[in-house]
Amino acid sequence: MVDDELSLVFSALADPTRRAILARLARGDATANQLAEPFAMTQQAVSKHLKVLEHARLISRTRSAQSRPCALDTVRLDAAASWIAEHRRVWAERYDRLDEHLAALRGERETGHGR
Repeated sequence: MVDDELSLVFSALADPTRRAILARLARGDATANQLAEPFAMTQQAVSKHLKVLEHARLISRTRSAQSRPCALDTVRLDAAASWIAEHRRVWAERYDRLDEHLAALRGERETGHGR
C-alpha cells in the first residue's frame, strides 16, 4: 500500500459516520438506504460518505437487480492495522530502551557511580 492509499484510508476513518457505516457493514452487506436509516441526515449526505469510503477502497458496491448493495472491503483496513501495529512496535521498543536507560541512571545515582 502506498502512502497516498494509506492517507485515503485514515482520512476516511477520521469521520465517525463513516466508521459507523463500516461497523454496520462488518455485520453484512447493506444498501445505501439501509445504511442511512440510523443517521439523522439526508440520503445525499450518506451517499457522499459512501463515495469517500469507496474512493478509499474500504467498501465496494455491486449491482443486484435494482439495488447496489455495499460490502466491506477489509484489505485496506488490514493494511492500515498493519501500519499502526508496526509503529506501535517501534514506539514500544523505544520506550523499553528509555526505561532501561533511566533504570541505569537510577542505579548509577544509588551507587554513586557515574558522577
